[in-house]
Amino acid sequence: MAMKNKWIATVASIWIQCTSGSLYTFSFYSSALKASQGYDQSTLDTVSVFKDFGANSGVLSGLLYSAVASPSTSITFRGRRRRGGPWVVLFTGAIQCFLGYFLMWLSVTGKIHRPPVPVMCLFMLLAAHGVTFLNTANVVTAVLNFPNHSGTIVGIMKGFLGLSGAILLQVYQTVFKAGPTPYILMLALLPFLNTLFFMSTVRSYQTNEVEEKSHLNGLSLISIIIAIYLFTVIIIEQAVTLTLPARIIVFLVLAILLASPLYVALKRKSFMEENQLLNNDNISSNQDVLEQDASMEDKNLVQAICTVDFWCLFITTATGMGTGLATVNNLAQVGESLGYTTHETSTLVSLWSIWNFFGRFGGGYVSDYVLYTRKWARSGFIAITLALMSIGHCMIASGFPKALYVGSVLVGVFYGSQWSLMPTIASEVFGVSHFGTIFNTITIAGPIGSYVISVRVIGYLYDREAGRGGSEGCIGTHCFRLSFLIMGFTTLLGSGVAVGLFFRTRRLYEQIVLRRDRGYS
Repeated sequence: MAMKNKWIATVASIWIQCTSGSLYTFSFYSSALKASQGYDQSTLDTVSVFKDFGANSGVLSGLLYSAVASPSTSITFRGRRRRGGPWVVLFTGAIQCFLGYFLMWLSVTGKIHRPPVPVMCLFMLLAAHGVTFLNTANVVTAVLNFPNHSGTIVGIMKGFLGLSGAILLQVYQTVFKAGPTPYILMLALLPFLNTLFFMSTVRSYQTNEVEEKSHLNGLSLISIIIAIYLFTVIIIEQAVTLTLPARIIVFLVLAILLASPLYVALKRKSFMEENQLLNNDNISSNQDVLEQDASMEDKNLVQAICTVDFWCLFITTATGMGTGLATVNNLAQVGESLGYTTHETSTLVSLWSIWNFFGRFGGGYVSDYVLYTRKWARSGFIAITLALMSIGHCMIASGFPKALYVGSVLVGVFYGSQWSLMPTIASEVFGVSHFGTIFNTITIAGPIGSYVISVRVIGYLYDREAGRGGSEGCIGTHCFRLSFLIMGFTTLLGSGVAVGLFFRTRRLYEQIVLRRDRGYS
């Protein structure tokens, strides 16, 4: 059996995801932007919102995937099928990421004249928009490869994306450790080169095999081990300063852990060779079920927009992802206002990636388990997670000692869960034929919510409080209290909308479980 199969493709996608989370480290290098460009807090929040718009405006990436990479697309030219695939989407995204961050680095270092704010916003938009192409190619390909375990595989892909912020910071602190400005240059080069190296391996195979879940569980376990390892390293780094040899050892262990998904793929290859006949029979029967499902349920973007379910997902995304993005974008400033040291706020940013991971992974894995064992509609988890996220916002607003740590854990975990729940629900409610375009359209709600909260609420209220003190900065619990109370109320409203979606989709999920049980063993 050739080395090229969906397990090798999945490993390649995981490795690309591991360097695609640069947007979650904005707080780490935002100080360099603010200082070098002379921005106030509102202006910095405006730039960060363009990051959010770029990262959540992936409609073009979905359309490109459907055009050149979807297995349902058969395009011929002069009697030959056009050469395309997910690699086209990945390459397009890598180019955008490189250009955006490289131009930003040139601006921060003064190698080009200080750009006007709209131009800097354009640089940020370009870098962030490129990430959507990487994410779309990896997530959609993974769902096509594992349709019977969509929640689990989306959780894995989104989970590694969530971890990538902490991974990137570990790489940088080991190699450079020289302040935030060189970090921007690393963001231009590392994801670009990593994507170029692995993009040709990512492709969909449209086959279902026996005992897929056990091997997916292996990938899940590896992701959890990596998350625990990164968490441990971050905590140790907060307590002591690691020497260079110690940092190198920490990095080498991380590299070994990141390489370990390949072992699962090779183990699966061996298993497939031993059970090829059984696999072929199972693949055939399952493919019939999948084609039947596609013909009955798949909707295009226009058809999806005309449904109530689409707008329910749009609203819950605006409230959940919008407030989550606003929180991570201002995490460093919140810590500063509450008297946290720069080291402590850097730790909070790194830990955010860990909480983000557990939310992304847990949202997909747990909802898959409950769906197929308890037959409970996956959409109910959005209601639960948004309600718990509201509690996290209120914890931060309280200003109690160390409340920022507890609140950021709750917000980080349940914000992350939205990134695995929403795409999975979209694929199940609207089908997979136009999945990339539909779920990327829904994610636009995230930056819309982030803009309203970050600029119109957080930035305005922060600058107002700072102005009352007669300075550019604001110190005290009052700086962000009202903002986080407003965010808590917003996510609670989103939870109410999700309850409505839960009742609307209960019957659909009963049918999904029935078809899965009939076509999969």
